[in-house]
Amino acid sequence: MNKKGFFICIEGLDKSGKTSQSILLVEALCKKGFDAIYTTEPSSGEIGTFIRRYLLRRKQRLPAVVEALLFAADRADHTNNKIKPLLQQGMVVVSDRYIYSSLAYQGAAGLDLEWIKSINKEVLKPDLAIYLDVPVEAVMKRHKGSKSVMEWPDIQRKVREIYLRFVYEGEMISVDGDRPIEEAANDIKRIVLEKLNPKQREQQLS
Repeated sequence: MNKKGFFICIEGLDKSGKTSQSILLVEALCKKGFDAIYTTEPSSGEIGTFIRRYLLRRKQRLPAVVEALLFAADRADHTNNKIKPLLQQGMVVVSDRYIYSSLAYQGAAGLDLEWIKSINKEVLKPDLAIYLDVPVEAVMKRHKGSKSVMEWPDIQRKVREIYLRFVYEGEMISVDGDRPIEEAANDIKRIVLEKLNPKQREQQLS
């Protein structure tokens, strides 16, 4: 590559399959000879752990501005302490959620997207952002048991609208996630390999 590392994020509604697809992508890249690694948000750091234990388990949502600030703080910690060091080692980093999740979820709650971007301006812009698109009705059928405070249909519809706006604006690439997992995984792998530097790809695949 012309620069060290390559940063990919995979986004989508809750239960869209993004976690499975992120892991499958890392496994596929490793089989091809790339040094690839999986990470996720909320992160495994102290702030991310707090979010998982406190914010996502609440019966009622916190004010959107509080959510946005918490996720931005976790993202800054995640970026500086994990993502950047891995990229500096030349690795392909695949993050299960990143800044687009804040834009979509807190944006759907009414926050200005430019303000959300401003509190995240110090974090890295992904080299490639993939949106795994699944209709809201389909993801609702995948839910089992209780839902988190962000997983209700009306919220998910607003979230999907914002994700699709980023796809329309060219910031993200959409992949149909409402089909067999292997088919979506193959499309994601193809997109990623096309975006990776051709010379590096030739070296890795030779």
